Amino acid sequence: MDQRTSGADALTQTNDATQALLGVVCGLLAALFWALGFAGTRHGLKVGFTPVDLLVHRYVWSGIAFLPLVWRAGISDLCGIGWARGLALMVLGGPVMSLISYTGFQFVPLGHGSVIQPSCATLGGLLLAALFLKERISASRVAGAIVIVGGLGVIGAESIGHIGVDGVQGDLIFVLTGLMFAGFGALLRHWRVSAVSAALVINVLSLLLLPIYIATVGLAHVAALGVTENAIQALAQGVLAGPAALYLFAVSVQRLGVARAAVFPACVPALTLLTGWLLLGEPPTALQAAGLVTVLCGFYLAQRQR
Repeated sequence: MDQRTSGADALTQTNDATQALLGVVCGLLAALFWALGFAGTRHGLKVGFTPVDLLVHRYVWSGIAFLPLVWRAGISDLCGIGWARGLALMVLGGPVMSLISYTGFQFVPLGHGSVIQPSCATLGGLLLAALFLKERISASRVAGAIVIVGGLGVIGAESIGHIGVDGVQGDLIFVLTGLMFAGFGALLRHWRVSAVSAALVINVLSLLLLPIYIATVGLAHVAALGVTENAIQALAQGVLAGPAALYLFAVSVQRLGVARAAVFPACVPALTLLTGWLLLGEPPTALQAAGLVTVLCGFYLAQRQR
């Protein structure tokens, strides 16, 4: 009996370890795919895509893929979320936010947007959690917020000193999109909507913008950029940074829990700088690297419960 019990315990421990490893791998891949989405955005703008063109690649392909799921779950009430709430989420966490974010990369290097946007999302999330959701914010998270602000100050100093007015404008754009995403997260918690359901609905609702794009912009410009460049954006935006990253992160949450899985989005700035260096030839400056290290320390503190 003891041997059978110990064997069952060993099997359970092995299974738990396997599930945890799967969760870690999925979380890291999700962070990498989000980083590749940032790098793809920067590359796309450099080769001639407009922010609106990238927006179409980001949402149309995933919207088509998700349409049958939303249709089966109930298109009339958008999977139980409702049209009013769905549209609000689409503005704060969908194509409107993404379009503003893509515009920011026209003014500043990749390292700015990839650090400032998630940092401000964290800061805004902490602020809204305290003021709007009435959650208690621990001393560690307050300290983390202060450290993140310090890191953002380092990166902002580069914009003021080396890039100029365009740099400040680009940084402020990413501050705005980070705060928009914080509002998106706060509404998810307030309305008790799962991130997966929200992503499905946002991508499907975004298909409504396609006829407007075709009627006003047309397809001639994106077609002129060639099959290869469009395939890169379809993969980076429409597959990796969209449904693939969402699915992998959801698996990570299921295997590790929300608190432990929250570490992986904090890896996105570092991975974005790395992929931008390796794939685009944009090495981070000393100030960007210093700001990143400071922000990562703030992320660590902000995610602690004590």
